[in-house]
Amino acid sequence: MSNLTPVVDVHSHIYPPTWISLLQSRTTPPYIDTTANTLVNRPGVTGKPLLSNLYDLSTKIDFMNKHGINISVLSLGNPWLDFLVADDEKEEAGSIAQKINQEMEDMCRNNEGRLYFFAVVPMTATLDTILQHIRALSLHPHCKGAVMGYSGFGNGLDDPSFFPVLSAFAESNFPIFFHPNYGLPGDVFGPCCGQHGQVLPVSLGFTTETTIAFTRMYLAEIFVSLPALQIILPHAGGTLPFVIGRIEACIANDKAWSTRLASHQPRISLEHILKHNVYLDGITFDRAALRAAADAVGSDRLIFGTDHPLFPSLRKDGMYDAMIKNKQAAEECFGLDSDDNHKVMGGNAAKILRLKL
Repeated sequence: MSNLTPVVDVHSHIYPPTWISLLQSRTTPPYIDTTANTLVNRPGVTGKPLLSNLYDLSTKIDFMNKHGINISVLSLGNPWLDFLVADDEKEEAGSIAQKINQEMEDMCRNNEGRLYFFAVVPMTATLDTILQHIRALSLHPHCKGAVMGYSGFGNGLDDPSFFPVLSAFAESNFPIFFHPNYGLPGDVFGPCCGQHGQVLPVSLGFTTETTIAFTRMYLAEIFVSLPALQIILPHAGGTLPFVIGRIEACIANDKAWSTRLASHQPRISLEHILKHNVYLDGITFDRAALRAAADAVGSDRLIFGTDHPLFPSLRKDGMYDAMIKNKQAAEECFGLDSDDNHKVMGGNAAKILRLKL
């Protein structure tokens, strides 16, 4: 890749001070074990060390400089604020989200030209509060959308009660950056899952969660109702690029769907929705999967990400493994100095998110 090619990382997490303080005050997941200095996200999971790369902005900038990343679009890592479910917590969710978003804006303003962010939305607050936050996104000059999981109000993104939220984003001209958190039920992985640490839940649970959530949105015809809605799916859409044909075949052979389609206009194909409403980040770690993602949405809708700092493996040379492998995958897939590689590594994100390079 040419040194003149700007690199934009759209999948880069950080935990701002308000979120850290909130978790330090808790004793049930998610919480920070101040004795062991670990972050415990879910029940039954060993906490991860609370290293500076999770919360310290100077560490983030150092990482960017070392790896040749011109711009990072920061987002609060999962589980966001979804855990604020007690009545008093729900009342505070809006103000907490506001503080976090302001902290993110301040980080970006103090590093002008290097950082932008996806805002957090207080999903357990009242609908009016949520809609107010969406309308306020434009008040933050460095905000480029919002990050959230797939649960909606608890019943998924295809829950009719969640439609006003999706509609507000469609009207706002801001994309939603979706991210997994809940994965699959633990018993899916069998009794030996624990012997393998987080390999099965993170590699298969997260990617399958993404695939199911998006397919539910498609089957609910959300994008037909909201053609302006734009979403970013992480990890190259999970397993979605590999099952597009199977989903289409199942729809074509399903009697319930045949009856449903007979009552209204022809169905808009999954391929059409993917190439008009969906962007994928390129976190695949290999060429073949990245090629499938590019074929699914088109190279103009594929954007680069690292998932920093949540894939912390370092190479012997001290470089971040996820950065190197995903960069190499793009080079092998598109060609080192090709237009497509330049677009995927930075040009697409700059255009989609209206970034100043």
